[in-house]
Amino acid sequence: MQLFIGGACAGKGDIVTARFPDASWLKAGKVGEGDTLTGWRDRLASAPAVVITGWTDWLARALADEGDDDRLRQRLVDTLKAMLEAEERSGGEVVLILPEMGRGIVPLASEERRLRDLAGWFNQDAACRADAVWYVRHGLAQCLKRPC
Repeated sequence: MQLFIGGACAGKGDIVTARFPDASWLKAGKVGEGDTLTGWRDRLASAPAVVITGWTDWLARALADEGDDDRLRQRLVDTLKAMLEAEERSGGEVVLILPEMGRGIVPLASEERRLRDLAGWFNQDAACRADAVWYVRHGLAQCLKRPC
C-alpha cells in the first residue's frame, strides 16, 4: 500500500497519475459509485493498482451515519487490513490519496472538528500500515516512509 498525503490542490493526483499510469481510480465519496470500501476489490483484481481518493466526502457521510467515532475508526482500520490482504493475494497495489487537514484552523463547528479528527486518525492508521508514505506539497513529493 502506498499513501499520498497533502493539502487541497497540492499536486497529489498529478504525482499519483504519473507514477501509476495504468491504475484504476475510485472516488470514495462519489454518490452512485456504491460503497467504495467494498467496490475497490473488484478493481484491484483487474488492474495493477487501484487509487482511492475522495475520502473527505466519504468520511463526512460516514460521520453523519455513525455517532461512535471509535467504532467508525475501527471500521476504517479493518478496511485497511483488508486492503493489505487483498494486495498480497492479487499482487496489485492499493494507493490512497488522503487529505491533510491538520495544518489549518481548528473549526468551531463540532461536526467539522469530528471530520478533522477522524481524517487525522485515518491518516495515522493508514501511514502505520502503508509500505511507503509520501507527503505532497507544491507539486513535490517527499518520502516520509520507505520503501519509496
